[in-house]
Amino acid sequence: MKVPDVSRGLRRAGLLAVLAGALLPGCESRTPPHRFPLTTAPATDSAPPPEASAARPASVEATPARPASAQPAQPASHDGVASAQPASHDGVASAQPSSGEAATSARPATSESARELTAAAAPTVVPSSARVSAPARSTGRSAFRALPPTTERAGHLHALATRLKAPGGAVEDPCVEPSDTGCARSALTPFFRALDGLLEGTAKTPTVIAAFGNSLIAGDRIVDVVRDELVAGFGHAGRGALLVDRMAPYGGRSRTAAVSNGWQPRTLGELHAPPHPFGITGVYHVATENRARGRFKLDGEPRGTLWWKDVKGAGRLVVSVDGTVLARTEPQGDGASRTTSFDLPAGAKWLDVTAEGKGAIVQGVVLQKDAPGVVLDMLGVPSADATLYARLEEDALKAQLAQRDPKLLLFFLGGNESKRLEWKRTDLSTVRQDLAALLRRARAAAPGSACMVVGPMDAVQDGHAKGKPLTQRPFLEAAIQAEREVALAEGCGFFNLYTAMGGAGSLARFHQAGFMHEDLVHPRGQGLDLLGQLVSDALLAGWANEGAVPAPALTSSREDAPAGSGSGQTAEAVP
Repeated sequence: MKVPDVSRGLRRAGLLAVLAGALLPGCESRTPPHRFPLTTAPATDSAPPPEASAARPASVEATPARPASAQPAQPASHDGVASAQPASHDGVASAQPSSGEAATSARPATSESARELTAAAAPTVVPSSARVSAPARSTGRSAFRALPPTTERAGHLHALATRLKAPGGAVEDPCVEPSDTGCARSALTPFFRALDGLLEGTAKTPTVIAAFGNSLIAGDRIVDVVRDELVAGFGHAGRGALLVDRMAPYGGRSRTAAVSNGWQPRTLGELHAPPHPFGITGVYHVATENRARGRFKLDGEPRGTLWWKDVKGAGRLVVSVDGTVLARTEPQGDGASRTTSFDLPAGAKWLDVTAEGKGAIVQGVVLQKDAPGVVLDMLGVPSADATLYARLEEDALKAQLAQRDPKLLLFFLGGNESKRLEWKRTDLSTVRQDLAALLRRARAAAPGSACMVVGPMDAVQDGHAKGKPLTQRPFLEAAIQAEREVALAEGCGFFNLYTAMGGAGSLARFHQAGFMHEDLVHPRGQGLDLLGQLVSDALLAGWANEGAVPAPALTSSREDAPAGSGSGQTAEAVP
């Protein structure tokens, strides 16, 4: 008996089954379109190859380098490293136009005190029993995420990291809400969910990052790289919180007005406390002459905000656009931190903030779009540490962070703490106590935000003799360990910048390559860019890998920790 050949029929049946799976309702592929690289054309009905949806490993070291973008090469920056974004007239990456830029509401300018704004903007507290838990991380959320394509600058900096033996590192992201199947929420979940919303197109507003810190970020370049890398993958929504002038006669203007005159800066990093407390910028500028002015380049923002200090005897501040007055403050002289909001006409090019008399105080200006995208507020101040951040006024901290509504609070601290430990001007107990107090104050003002502490870079002992080997600062690793323990215990993520840049001896390698200033404390040029790349790589890898490995539980309960308000040590004792 001859057996009939049925192989051709089986092949046809298999093909029909595949077509049915692709065409019948309810049988389509479950791989979401945003799993594909961002430069890929819109997803079709065909499913991706199996490896495209595999969960990535948890560690940064194991995460493959982001693929090079097929986009044209971009112009190099002044250091010879390609910039991720074309620069505007201010040297700031140009923003993408918002669909709603031409629609400007006719609301009048408003002015409110920080205390009033705090009460009005206070978020409604939802009982824990009524909250909807996020999907457990053990479900492999990382299977739905892909790292953005590697920018040209990032490719250069990855090569530089290899030459300097800077291996990078992973963010420690503790679980703050365990579930029966894993971890429902980690320290960085609010930020990661915000990035998901940007990528999926469900977000309607900007994702704001508030970056506090010391001189390591006050020069802008580190956070400029972090901002550019996130903007390349998730879009740009404006410049955010800015200063009316620079903190010194030198430096860039990434976070300031394009042109300024007649202002004196005061910062929370000064040895002796200035006469007035600070808002979240950690800086205020006092008008030293009539008609002191700061001029800001506009880029289609629909409205703006002026933060100012209402001090006795100060002149009024005037906000104008292309010669037309939009708002004028009316000081009461009660010392309150106030907010004046104003609409910006479509097509406006320049915004002027002008003091009508001496003594007027500007804490900051906010320029931001209504469109989704990333905004990074650079709030670093030279010489700052957690103790000096106690100079932030409570009402201003609460009101201004409530207005900004950040999805990530970043803290770049530890360098000055380790220095003051070496000088015996503080101790580890104070370092722990004041960092915990700062994290609690900021998180109380922005309860919906994620939180991450970035530890200090490698540091060497003071008094180095030229030509002699460099000696590591004696309390550096103790300060890093203290910051790590406090961050994790307070429900914040932690990134060890010291190990990411190569650990002990890495500063010497940076110095030999020409990436350290002569003080052997502050990096420069591409050294700063590389540190920013290490931080952005860790954040992006943490987002892409979330859930690949169970998050560690908190080592202590933040709710059970004593409230406290810091060490109470006077700022004058912490030079």
